[in-house]
Amino acid sequence: MKHDQSVELFHRAQQRIAGGVNSPSRTYQAVGCATPVFMASGEGAYLYDADGNRYIDYLCAYGALVLGHGHPAVVAAVADAVKKGTVYGTPTRSEVEFAERLCELIPWIDMVRFNVSGTEAVMTAIRLARAATGRNKILKFDGCYHGHSDLVLVSAGSGSSTLNIDDSLGIPPGVKADVISVPYNDPTSLRNAVTQYGPEIAAALVEPIVGNFGIVPPEPGFLQLLEEQMRQCGALVIWDEVITAFRYTYGSIQQVFGLSPDIITLGKIIGGGLPIGAYGARKEIMQLVAPLGGMYQDGTMAGNPLSMAAGLACLEALSEPALYDRLAKYAAILVEAARTAAQKHGIPVHIGHYGGSLSIQFTSERVIDFAGCNRSDSAQFGRFFRLMNEKGILMPPSKYEALFVSAAHSEADIAQTAEAIEASFAQMAQD
Repeated sequence: MKHDQSVELFHRAQQRIAGGVNSPSRTYQAVGCATPVFMASGEGAYLYDADGNRYIDYLCAYGALVLGHGHPAVVAAVADAVKKGTVYGTPTRSEVEFAERLCELIPWIDMVRFNVSGTEAVMTAIRLARAATGRNKILKFDGCYHGHSDLVLVSAGSGSSTLNIDDSLGIPPGVKADVISVPYNDPTSLRNAVTQYGPEIAAALVEPIVGNFGIVPPEPGFLQLLEEQMRQCGALVIWDEVITAFRYTYGSIQQVFGLSPDIITLGKIIGGGLPIGAYGARKEIMQLVAPLGGMYQDGTMAGNPLSMAAGLACLEALSEPALYDRLAKYAAILVEAARTAAQKHGIPVHIGHYGGSLSIQFTSERVIDFAGCNRSDSAQFGRFFRLMNEKGILMPPSKYEALFVSAAHSEADIAQTAEAIEASFAQMAQD
């Protein structure tokens, strides 16, 4: 593939945009490429770059596009909404309808508040947990990424880990002092942290299924233990479902685990491809939010009518019968293709997998935590990424991220991707 336009655009971008990208996750630095690919358009399961090359897209905007690009219902809803205006600074009917729909589909919450991003949702959920408990410390898990607000950038994963920035500059020591970070899937470290800091912990913040050092489901009983430990010390449980909600099931992943978190954060998928974030909880917790209570949060773009319209259309489209079964089926085909190719060509891999998502890490060990992901072979992943990219398969440019199957992928797309995986492993074995 030729990428002349991407090279030119990246050169121009570097003159006016810090690092040439508006999100560090978009750089191809970690996979050995000097230039990221600049996209020009998307349609269904495909992205087209500035040079006209077509890619089968498994990046899916880092999980946000479960319906694929330009879904007709979402496009029609946004087109209709934009004719009426883009932002009002007032309440609207659509935000009421969207809030009602979310609470209907996530019945363990009574109220929600919309904002503009997952980062903002998590930041506010932490403030809400502190307001509800009168405590300051937050327990989180190593490598779990919860956006880029100060507190959660301590031992963060995802794009920051890709660039070896696990603790960002610019975070005051006082902020770091209120963060307790322990390994995911490690019951002993969890119990020890609660023993030491229990009376000071406002909440535990967790991805119920990790998506930011690959796809890592919880080990049996781990989420149950977390909930038990928080209940015993009087802390709350915040589930960061920016990735998981409506990705694996129609609503919160809570219905799979049968647990009782206190606060949920949402984003990505619920916006139908437009900027969005939300947090929700039981009525007694949400009554602390201004103007009902003294926990303040606002935003000019919160409940933006375009995002509300796109989100409502997206949720309606996701109600298609057997959609989630199809996503899981297609992901399982790719998982089997990668395992078969790796075994055939003698290349050690660990494949993280849940529902319609997967991750491929080059290691002989089973990855259940951030440290295991860190130990996987970055150079091998970079080689695999470049080979797949040459074959028209778009993956996230980081071993810490996940591949997502969308509703727009066809059997033919999956078959072509499986062939590309086999061919890429064969080439790697020859290197």
